[in-house]
Amino acid sequence: MKRALLYTIAGTLISFLINHFLLESGGLWLELFYSFAFGLAWGMAFYLDNPVISLPKKLGISFGAMIFLVLIGVFIFDLEKALPSVFKFSIVFVGYYLLASFRNNKSLRD
Repeated sequence: MKRALLYTIAGTLISFLINHFLLESGGLWLELFYSFAFGLAWGMAFYLDNPVISLPKKLGISFGAMIFLVLIGVFIFDLEKALPSVFKFSIVFVGYYLLASFRNNKSLRD
């Protein structure tokens, strides 16, 4: 759990720095929100990368995180600005498991 939290914070920080200094975006808070979506996806994918957790449970938890991101985004911004956070989350989450699929043990944890 500690490493997953560390990956969430590190992913958020790295993504924020890249977005803020290299890419144009819609403002500081929006950059931070999108960076949080990136970091949350990376940390959650690492946390759920456990053979004990069933696939339906992994999918349910990730879907719940996407709903959480949309609700927070709609509360702070609007739906049009909240939806890209779900896309970022999904791309990172799927990318993590795509990379893991190339390994023999199907995990990036080891």
